[in-house]
Amino acid sequence: MNYDPILLAAVAEPAASIDAVIRAMEAIDTACADTDGLKWFNWLYLQVTRAVGTRVAAGGFQDPAWLAALDVQFAALYFGALRSYLAGDAAVPESWQVLFDRRSEAAIARIQFALAGINAHINRDLAVAIVATGVEPAHGGTHYTDYTALNSTLDTLVELAKQTLKVRLPGDELPEVSRLEDTLAAFSVTAARENAWNKSELLWTLRECPPLAARTLTAIDGVASVIGKALLVPVP
Repeated sequence: MNYDPILLAAVAEPAASIDAVIRAMEAIDTACADTDGLKWFNWLYLQVTRAVGTRVAAGGFQDPAWLAALDVQFAALYFGALRSYLAGDAAVPESWQVLFDRRSEAAIARIQFALAGINAHINRDLAVAIVATGVEPAHGGTHYTDYTALNSTLDTLVELAKQTLKVRLPGDELPEVSRLEDTLAAFSVTAARENAWNKSELLWTLRECPPLAARTLTAIDGVASVIGKALLVPVP
């Protein structure tokens, strides 16, 4: 068990709105020390959620209610994985376990933790969250348009994070490492989100065959875990 009462309290209650999601992430940020890799994924995710909340409130989407519902469903998967990890639950998705197990390794850079979390959350969770909104995903529709409208904002925030967080977990500077530079350059949020939408269409069609849907999600999680391990190779 990885019991941490303060961190567990931050995700104990379901978040029913974007504001509640933001409050939970702020509580996680407060609970995590700077030397905790979870803090840096949460920090980046908090920036993203604030940006989404601001745009939803401003009416910047064709269906802001759907986008808000997606945001809440999406965050619930992160909070649920963290709750399970803190309780020692074997049901933690493998892609999240990769991050949680290594969150105190000082040789790993903060940006690596941030991207490993983004990887688990987009490559594993996002398709599940899209289906959980209860609306059939389809390319070219209103919801797909709203969904892709966020790509430029997310790409900008991730690119800024790549510069801000490119230090070791304790905060000291990294040496020039071409492998890490190549890894960061190859990571594309837009491509990952497009792939997640495609996977959501697959999972939607499998709703009436739960065993096959479960096996498909396990396979999706397995691929995401491999990417997560690659992202978290310690910096020499």
